[in-house]
Amino acid sequence: MADKIALTIDGKSLEVDNGLTVLQAAQAAGVYIPTLCYHPDLEPFGGCRLCIVEIENMRGLPTACTTPAAAGMKISTNTPQLQELRRAYLELILSEHPNACLTCERRQRCGPNDICLRNVGVTERCVNCPANGRCELQMVTDYIGIKEISVPYKYKEQPVDFAREPLIRRDYNLCILCGRCVHMCADVRGIGVYSFINRGFDTVVGTAFNKPLQESGCRFCGACVQVCPTGALTDSEAAYHPDCDWESVAVPCKHACPAGINVPLYVYLAGQGKYQESLAVVREKVPFPGVLGRVCIHPCEEACRRHALNEPISIKSLKRFVADRDTGLWKQRSRKQPPTGKKVAIVGSGPAGLTAGFYLAKAGHAVTVFEQFSKAGGMMRVGIPDYRLPPEILDEEIKVIEDAGVEIKLNTKVDSVDGLFTQGFSAVFLAPGAHRGQTLGVEGENLPGVYDGASFLRDVSLGKKVDVGKKVAVIGGGNVAIDSARTALRLGAQEVHIIYRRTRGEMPASPEEVEAALAENIHIDYLRGHNRVCIKNNRLDLTCCCMELGEPDASGRRRPVPVKGSEFDVEYDVIIGAIGQVPEIPAGFKVRTGRGNTIQADMISMATSREGVWAGGDAVTGPDSVIRAIAAGRAAAVSIDKFLGGAGVIDEELTDTRAIGRCAGLTVAGFPDQPRVKMPSLPAEQVTGNFTEVELGLAEEGAVAEGRRCFQCGFRSQITPAPRPPVAAKKALLPHPAESTP
Repeated sequence: MADKIALTIDGKSLEVDNGLTVLQAAQAAGVYIPTLCYHPDLEPFGGCRLCIVEIENMRGLPTACTTPAAAGMKISTNTPQLQELRRAYLELILSEHPNACLTCERRQRCGPNDICLRNVGVTERCVNCPANGRCELQMVTDYIGIKEISVPYKYKEQPVDFAREPLIRRDYNLCILCGRCVHMCADVRGIGVYSFINRGFDTVVGTAFNKPLQESGCRFCGACVQVCPTGALTDSEAAYHPDCDWESVAVPCKHACPAGINVPLYVYLAGQGKYQESLAVVREKVPFPGVLGRVCIHPCEEACRRHALNEPISIKSLKRFVADRDTGLWKQRSRKQPPTGKKVAIVGSGPAGLTAGFYLAKAGHAVTVFEQFSKAGGMMRVGIPDYRLPPEILDEEIKVIEDAGVEIKLNTKVDSVDGLFTQGFSAVFLAPGAHRGQTLGVEGENLPGVYDGASFLRDVSLGKKVDVGKKVAVIGGGNVAIDSARTALRLGAQEVHIIYRRTRGEMPASPEEVEAALAENIHIDYLRGHNRVCIKNNRLDLTCCCMELGEPDASGRRRPVPVKGSEFDVEYDVIIGAIGQVPEIPAGFKVRTGRGNTIQADMISMATSREGVWAGGDAVTGPDSVIRAIAAGRAAAVSIDKFLGGAGVIDEELTDTRAIGRCAGLTVAGFPDQPRVKMPSLPAEQVTGNFTEVELGLAEEGAVAEGRRCFQCGFRSQITPAPRPPVAAKKALLPHPAESTP
């Protein structure tokens, strides 16, 4: 069979690939033919008949989407006869559609930020458009040229209370029976929730017995929404946030990841039992999968669409599961560029510094990391206790970074950027972290036995002996406070109290960390403030007071206000203040700093006020998460590589497996109610006196089950965009990432 065939379209001689339909041949040649039922990922059936064409020596007017292109064909796509028939066919479609955009008097005058007075959607520019600005029907109507419909539309009664659908909104009145959702759900996804029900003029697309989606076997992947041309199917979340971008609604877990990890793909692969491929997907974006699998704040889980049904996917735990089973398969596709002769200095071996160093070394640059402490890892090492992040896990992942060519100099504090340039470094990345703990700010804060949380955790992590006595108070409500309290318990304290001036609802600590502390019998004293510390009976006497919540402060939380006359004293052996940390930025860095002594840097390029110097991590943001520091390191690596003459490309595809497959065979009974697999942990009675890792990791059966709970929202990014009219394809409010504006 020949690879190419010659034919003529609208008088233009063309060569196109053999095996295409007339419609595909026209599209390949840049010729637009209107259609509504056709979609590139579905088998065509010519239902809307808008794609009719004239073919010389062929009887009738065949549909272009179902007619194979043949050598020597002479095809006309836009004759007066075709235009008239298309208008007639489209009028039939619009007679069964509210066509509010067509009948709105403001349609031609509305601007990009106008709100539709009828609250039904005006054009693709209207923020109230039910199709979120992607209504193909309106675009095709504009292209064909219909300006009004004389027959008034009679609204259909909705057979189901669709307002109760948690994730996908359905509107029978907007459906034109194109069948795209039916075929996508059944033929491509392998689920088959939708079908044509009833007969004649009463035909609609619905579920068996008109059941709600969560009772019909729906997997809520959203593929049906992606192919709907009218807004009859829309994302419920988009209705509440009409100005948001496509990915934040359709694939929110990936959108929420600061490092841009392809969360849906690696979760899917884990559920398929393809653990090495899953890990490879994670490693395409981060060099610390094992660390993140244990300590990530998992914004992806906060955004997970599964939360609308019951509980989000345990994404962090799946990352740990695949990281713990690393066989090194991902290394086979990992590449390092030839040496460039350029040297990069990195100050600080935390997640930002080591991430930047890893990608810059792979880009061919000579990278030296300067670390002030005796061990590498930054806050991952000295700020996260071993029971959460075993040091051997961190060591293994740092070794991978060193194997990539990164040199780490320990016990080396850098006070001058000028000195680094003098040593021949072409670029400098500042990532010294935020290691200085803030003091309590009250009388007696410098007494022996009073620690700041950062110093306390650092001393323990670096092996220094710390005596906590029997009774410990930790002041604060963040993760450092929780870590300090649980660490004190492991050092032998018999009674540990966390003193927090607000309520549980305002605590900034991760909810699971708070639950873990409570499970270990750590007391949390809410609505309690601290006034002063003194020595009494050879112990620390902490004067406290009761608090009540007033008006919200700048953080949005209600401001704690002391209750007059409520002071009382409590004796402790050790008091740990965990109320914040700030960076220590030497004057020799000669970069602009801002609030909290943080380095001011562009949050996209990470460039500082000084040429050739970038900064990232906690030194820029203040105390933050590992994943955001990694994201900063990635951004800095891109910018520095470009500065040094590179292309700024740091991403690799470490596995050939790139696609989410069919749901067939994965649907289980009771899928909407399938519970989240819980992380097994050591019982509370086994944690005192040791720093053994508390969370034990998911078992294989649980990990696979958790992976299969996923909606597979990422499948939507694999769907080919439907063809758009060349005139009407304007920028949409929720553009598909693969779409482009002609």
